[in-house]
Amino acid sequence: MAKSKKSKKDDDYMKKETVMVVALVAVVAGFLGGIIFSALNSGPGQTVVQGQAPTPQAPQQSQGPTQQQANQIMNLEREVTANPSNVEAWTQLGHVYFDTGRHSQAIRAYNKSLELRPDDANVLTDLGVMYRRNGEPSKAIEAFDKAIVADPNHGQSRFNKGIVLMYDFNDKPGAVAAWEELEKVNPNYTLPNGQTIRQAIDSL
Repeated sequence: MAKSKKSKKDDDYMKKETVMVVALVAVVAGFLGGIIFSALNSGPGQTVVQGQAPTPQAPQQSQGPTQQQANQIMNLEREVTANPSNVEAWTQLGHVYFDTGRHSQAIRAYNKSLELRPDDANVLTDLGVMYRRNGEPSKAIEAFDKAIVADPNHGQSRFNKGIVLMYDFNDKPGAVAAWEELEKVNPNYTLPNGQTIRQAIDSL
């Protein structure tokens, strides 16, 4: 990311999906406030900021996994080795690698999960975030598009797609189009800063 298995899994997914929004809300708010960001700080690319706003970035990762995370990784790696068809174990392994900033390992685990359950929009969205942080924005877009096909009402994948188009490809029309599609399926979609998606689009 005691509750039920379904509830815990959903919470884990939401935790992962919202990481990108938390990391990016400062970008959106800054842009809408007239502060110019020439890029978004993620993966190998660095943000160049003009103005006084703080550089937006993902939550800080420690130098290494905690002991609990290290144990989780060891146990989950052992589980997927013994039971490679355990889709939940692959997904959880991806989540732990996600949390510890190990992008390539998370990508591997999520792809293994998707081999077993190809149409999981939540995992596809997490995979897209990891591709972006790994410096592969084109693959991020592909993952978000697959999530949208799997679940046309999946708002987070549509929002993330717009962010990548805007800040990685400098494609403002494409970003606006992605967010307008999001508005069609969920006109009440709200950013963490309280803005609706329509307000965000209008501010652009």
